[in-house]
Amino acid sequence: MSDTAREPLDIIFITADQWRGECLSTLGHPSVKTPHLDALAREGTLFRRHYANAVPCGPSRASLHTGMYLQNHRSGTNGTPLDARHTNWAKEVAKAGYDPVLFGYTDTSQDPREANEDDPWLLTYEGPLPGIRPVCMFGSWPVQWVEYLKAKGYETPDDIRFAYGMRKDGPDYEDGAPHPKPLIYPRTDDDTSFLVNRLIDYVDAQKTPFVAHLSLLRPHPPFVAPEPFNEMYDPEEVPGFARLATPAEEGAQHPWLAHQLARKLYRAPANEKKLRRLKAVYFGLMSLVDHEIGRLVAYLKKSGRWDRTMIVFTSDHGEQMGDHWLLGKCGYFDASYQIPLIIRDPRARADAGRGRIVERFTENVDIMPTLLDYVGTALPVQCDWQSLRPFLEGRAAPANWRTEAHWEYDFRDPADDDAERALGLTLHQCTMNIIRDEKWKYVHFTKLPPLLFDLESDPGETVDRAGDPACLPQLLAMTQKMLSWRMNHDEQTLTHIALTEEGPVARVSARY
Repeated sequence: MSDTAREPLDIIFITADQWRGECLSTLGHPSVKTPHLDALAREGTLFRRHYANAVPCGPSRASLHTGMYLQNHRSGTNGTPLDARHTNWAKEVAKAGYDPVLFGYTDTSQDPREANEDDPWLLTYEGPLPGIRPVCMFGSWPVQWVEYLKAKGYETPDDIRFAYGMRKDGPDYEDGAPHPKPLIYPRTDDDTSFLVNRLIDYVDAQKTPFVAHLSLLRPHPPFVAPEPFNEMYDPEEVPGFARLATPAEEGAQHPWLAHQLARKLYRAPANEKKLRRLKAVYFGLMSLVDHEIGRLVAYLKKSGRWDRTMIVFTSDHGEQMGDHWLLGKCGYFDASYQIPLIIRDPRARADAGRGRIVERFTENVDIMPTLLDYVGTALPVQCDWQSLRPFLEGRAAPANWRTEAHWEYDFRDPADDDAERALGLTLHQCTMNIIRDEKWKYVHFTKLPPLLFDLESDPGETVDRAGDPACLPQLLAMTQKMLSWRMNHDEQTLTHIALTEEGPVARVSARY
C-alpha cells in the first residue's frame, strides 16, 4: 500500500442511525452478522468503548458535527437551533479546498436569526448542516427516493413520510405469520440502497479529492426491512431483554425513569412476540446496512480508489430495544449511548493500527478533530477534544487521554411541560449529566436525586448505590470528576485572548 501522507485523501464519513455499540459480529454478538464491517475493522481500527455525547438525533449530531459537548453548543433537543456562531467540520474542510457533500441528513435545526421569516428550514428540525452541500437530501421527507420509486412504477403513499414503513399485506409475526412482514420495496430499491447508489454515482464522477457524508436512516425506526433481511433473524432466537420483572419495578429506581415509562412513545410493548419481532428486524436492518457498505467497499476497490479513501463509520446514538422496558434513545443507560466506531486510514503509516481494537474511552466529539487532522486544517478552539490519529497509527494513547466517557441528556420540551409538572421541575431543570469509567457510573440531575452504579457487579444498571454509605467515597469521587469535567470544558472561544495596550494577545492552551 502506498503512503499517501502528503497527498489529499478521499474521505467517506458514514453514520448509521440508532446503532447499539455491541452489535457487530467481530465483537462476538450472539446474533448480529456484520461480515463487511468486520472486514473494515480488520483493515482499520475498531473502538470498543465509543460513546455518543447526547440524544436524540439533533443534539447528538450537533456534537458530532461541531466537536462540542452539549453544554457548549446548547442544541439540546430536536428543534433547538444550533447557534450559527459555531463552526463545524464541513465549514472547516471547505477552507482546505474541499467541497463537503451530503447524502442523507444531519438533523441540524437552523438558527432563526440567520434566516428569513419564510425560510422553510424554520419549519423543521431536519435542516442541513451549514456549509455542507446536499447532493441527495433525505430525512422525514425522502423526496428524491419517492420520485425514483414512482419512476420505476412502485406504489407510494400520498404522505411520503410513510414510504419508509410501507409493508406487504397480511398478518405480522405476533399475529401468526412465520416472519416479520417485509418492506413492500425490494432491497435493491430501498432507501439504504438508493443512497449508496447516489454516493457511488457521485464518487465515480470525481476527479479531485472529496469529503462525503453518507447519513443512513437504518437501523432507525420504522423497524421494517426488505426481503430477505426481514427474516434473517428468528424473533424467538434473538437475545432477551435486560430488565426487571415489571415496568413498575423498573420505574422504582428513579422518578425520571418512572415518568419515562409512563410515556407510551418510550415504553416497550407488553406483547413480547411483538418486541422480539422489533428486535429481529432491528438486527436485520443492521445486516442490510452492512451489506450496502460491503457493496460500497467493493466499488471502491474495483474502481482503484480504495488505497486513497479514508472511511469513518459510526452512529449518532444507540437504542434501548426493550432493555429497562424502554424503546428509543433516552436517559442514562449505556444502551442509548454506546455506539460503534470503525476508522480505516489507507496510508502505510497506519498499518500498525490495522485490526486493532482500542479499549480507551472515545466519544463523538473526537470525530471532527480527526477529520480536520486528516485534511490538514487547524482545530478550532471550540472543539472539546482531539484527533484519534495516534490510535489509527498504532501508537500509544496520548498521556492526557480521557479515562471516562461523558454525555448529557436534555429532556426539556418547550412545546410540552409534562415532565416539569410530573417531576416538579422548571424548564431549565430538565437535564441530566452522566460520567462513567470502567467500574463506576454517576448520573447527576439538576434537581432530582443522583444515581450511582457499580458496573462491575451490576452491568445491567439495576441497583442504585447512591444512598449506600459504603459507596460514599465513590459517590464523592465521581461527583468531583463530573464537576471538573464541566469546568474544564466550559465554552472558551475567547478566553485565551486578552486586550492589552499593545493590542490583543492570544495564548492557546490545551484543555486536557
